[in-house]
Amino acid sequence: MLVAVAAAVGIVVVWEVFVATRTGQVIEDYAYDGALTGRTRLWTVAEPVLGVVSVSFVVLGTLAAILVALVRRRWLLAVQALVLVGGANLTTQVLKKIVLERPVFDSEMWWTNSLPSGHTTVAASVSVALLLTVPRLARPWVALFGAGYTAATGISTLVGQWHRPSDVVAAVLVVLFWGALACALTTRDAQDPGPADDRPRKISAPKGSSSAWVLAILGVAGTGAAGVALWALQQTATVVDGSGQPFTSQTELVAYAGGAAGVVAATAVSFGLLLALRQTVARPRSTASRSGQV
Repeated sequence: MLVAVAAAVGIVVVWEVFVATRTGQVIEDYAYDGALTGRTRLWTVAEPVLGVVSVSFVVLGTLAAILVALVRRRWLLAVQALVLVGGANLTTQVLKKIVLERPVFDSEMWWTNSLPSGHTTVAASVSVALLLTVPRLARPWVALFGAGYTAATGISTLVGQWHRPSDVVAAVLVVLFWGALACALTTRDAQDPGPADDRPRKISAPKGSSSAWVLAILGVAGTGAAGVALWALQQTATVVDGSGQPFTSQTELVAYAGGAAGVVAATAVSFGLLLALRQTVARPRSTASRSGQV
């Protein structure tokens, strides 16, 4: 619940800093314009990534997560996956179109509020739904590949100038909120099985030892990317407030790179937290209530 609350607060903070203030808007305008650098070549990679995200992708991805849960005979877990995907995507649309507004300062007046990013929410929510439903040993790899796919989708929206960095980060936080909430409401049905019977023998369910490696990878990636993002933010802010170097074309490139790094940091940390939470709340039971569960 603390993680869910922190994610909700994070969404508000991101909006307050980068959307509700002139300085934040200008910083992201630089990042937005910096996407033009090398865009022709990068778009050949980004466009197919964004093309995957569609209504059919949401439906198929959600059905895949539900099918995994049903095959494992985890009925309530299937419902959780459905609620997570639906709740995250509905939240994004409500926040973007109804709740949040984009004040007009001296930046592009035509740009309406675009926070959070719908494409990123779709990619992240489907990935987290699978993270919730797959068996214990598979979760670390789903988390790793899900983080990579989500970050690739988010950065692709920057390349195509569909979104600004804050839009993508907010979308990841929306999914983190719903994923953490699902973990907080974990039922016995969503726990991992323990020994098949009560006989006194040394049998334990898979402990998911690969989780530590994946958490380390996500942690290093998140920390490193966060460092780059903070450095770029500081460099760009000094140009905006006039206390540092004058504006050059390099300013836009630094802001753009910092925004992409911020996306990677938010995604890596969020998926690392969700993996840790899911593995913790699903700790194997001492005895299995049902035989044959996987």
